[in-house]
Amino acid sequence: MKNKLAIAFSFLFGLWASALAQKAPPNIIVILADDMGYSDLGCMGSEIQTPNLDQLAGNGVLFTHCYNTSRCCPSRASLLTGLYQHRVGIGDMSQDRGYPEYQGYLNQQCMTIAEVLQGKGYRTVMAGKWHVGGERPQWPDRRGFDQFFGIPQGGGLYFYPTEFIDRPIYRNGEPVTPDSSTFYSTDNFTDEAIQFIRDAQDEQQPFFLYLAYIAPHFPLQAWPKDIAKYDGAYDTGYETIRQQRFQRQQQLGIVSTKLTLSPADYAAWNSLEEPGSEAHKMEVYAAQVDRMDQNIGKLVDALKDMGSLDNTVILFLSDNGASSEEVNRAPDAELGTVHSFASYGKNWANVSNTPYRLYKSMTHEGGILTPLIVHWPKGIQQHQLIDQPVHINDIMPTCLELAGANYPAQYQGHNILPLDGKSFASALNGKVSPHEQLFWEHEGNQAIREQDRKLVRRFEQSWELYDLANDPTELHDLSQTDTETAERMKKQYQEWMEQHGVRPWPVKNNENP
Repeated sequence: MKNKLAIAFSFLFGLWASALAQKAPPNIIVILADDMGYSDLGCMGSEIQTPNLDQLAGNGVLFTHCYNTSRCCPSRASLLTGLYQHRVGIGDMSQDRGYPEYQGYLNQQCMTIAEVLQGKGYRTVMAGKWHVGGERPQWPDRRGFDQFFGIPQGGGLYFYPTEFIDRPIYRNGEPVTPDSSTFYSTDNFTDEAIQFIRDAQDEQQPFFLYLAYIAPHFPLQAWPKDIAKYDGAYDTGYETIRQQRFQRQQQLGIVSTKLTLSPADYAAWNSLEEPGSEAHKMEVYAAQVDRMDQNIGKLVDALKDMGSLDNTVILFLSDNGASSEEVNRAPDAELGTVHSFASYGKNWANVSNTPYRLYKSMTHEGGILTPLIVHWPKGIQQHQLIDQPVHINDIMPTCLELAGANYPAQYQGHNILPLDGKSFASALNGKVSPHEQLFWEHEGNQAIREQDRKLVRRFEQSWELYDLANDPTELHDLSQTDTETAERMKKQYQEWMEQHGVRPWPVKNNENP
């Protein structure tokens, strides 16, 4: 009789434990790459070895049309708050231009994901690059994060110490001096993040992790063994690599087989004076992406070891498209080492953004499109490839819905702005609710998208109108033939600017702040 009671009790306890597990809120990890181009992952057509991210995409949802804001600070602001960047005080970068919308740090009319989830009982932790407020009162621990390891200011740091910029590293508000023989920011950010979430598990709390890598933003610096993996991989030049990526994208279903590749924006390979040096730039860049993927694999393995992977939502995206910036502060240094400080430049950026045109800071598709990977074994029933547009300010409301958290109207005595983003949680199981309109502005580069129509212009240039359903690479300007649509969208854009405090570029410092 006792054995039967024990068996029955065990069975009922199992049902109760199972019911609790079903209700357990998911852990949430948001991973942000820095300056990664649209086609730089294997699952997006690249030859770069990214098996860990490819597996997350293959077992989850891959959004092929996630929009960011085209630049680092604004994208981080929108991601963390669910609002357009101007509304939260980061209309440009981290400079204070004398207006509330351009103060250069997060204001008190917004909340971060961490602040909301902290109130829901989550352990909130961050590792990496913050860059939405550099003064001490603006750091992550003052915006909802229980623990932080990384750089409050911008990026640019791989090995330590760097010879070119001042980037102090902090752990929970205290300065850290790492071992220069072993430090590499991508590795150390990951190691600290893993320790943070292990601590959360020990406390039996769900966790929210924001892991903001510097990679693959310049400078080109990587471990020699990672660079060696790509020795000779780019000797064939820009055109060959770009065409190969484009063909793989078509095979993978990332783009239509009917899509026209945007025109090349690079010199002929055989016209270069030093093609070997140019190829080496991309070898180092590939190594940086590769190392990031290795570390994401390490993070996934840690989640498996903790028994937490099944109920952890992992989101991965980039803050903007590939960068066309031409930088080389130490021309005589060996590329890839701590003594060098160079970018891979416009030519390779054009390859990274295959099949789209233009670059970081611009609002054409090459500047604002990123793949978004969402992986959640417990909550995603089957792999999906979704081309419905989503926006980086959708991350906040999606995280809140997944966590069962409510977005408040007030916080710490301040009225909180209503969200601009909308949750795409339902899309994880096939139900997509599209935005009616999306807007962009960065340093005079402007755009509005309404369904498949997109009105866009570069700073001080004319407006262009595109039908993205038939012309995703923005090759055929309709602004002179469909003038009615162009004028209507211009008016709507102007209204959005006025509502959000967007000022004409260049923004002149306010003389009476």
